[in-house]
Amino acid sequence: MEAHSFLSKKGFNVQSFGTGNQVKLPGPALDKPNIYDFGTTYDAMYRDLMQKDYELYTQNGILHMLDRNRRIKANPQRFQASMAKFDLIITCEERVYDQVLEDFENREQNNEQAVHIINIDIQDNHEEATIGAFMICELVTMLCISEDLDNEVDEILQRFESKVKRPVLHTVQFY
Repeated sequence: MEAHSFLSKKGFNVQSFGTGNQVKLPGPALDKPNIYDFGTTYDAMYRDLMQKDYELYTQNGILHMLDRNRRIKANPQRFQASMAKFDLIITCEERVYDQVLEDFENREQNNEQAVHIINIDIQDNHEEATIGAFMICELVTMLCISEDLDNEVDEILQRFESKVKRPVLHTVQFY
């Protein structure tokens, strides 16, 4: 969500989604995540975790993240349940990239509208999310100023990859 807020402030039309079956947030131990349905509001998650262990979830940044998220939208949305069409989808974890590609394989396709799906791996912590927001903003800006994205995307991604020193995955799918 860090990138969502940052890109929105830069004037980009942004939507954010989850791809799992449920929303999983870190818990008191690695094997004890907090699990919520996608219909659960960020406010309800915030209040739940505040009651469970205010100190822990303040210290690990989860309450801060949920507070920010609840100011952006009411609740998390699941990508696979969305009928929205996008020009560009950016994922921040290869597992999520694979789930998005799998969803496109299972959708009915009319081959009418291309969508570029790009992955940049970003670790799931506050510092990396902040750095990732700047990287994604730079990449989206580079893509937006292209006069012929379909023919220039590979070159743009190569330049970006060299600059940020992180691997980038890219696929084109169709709605």
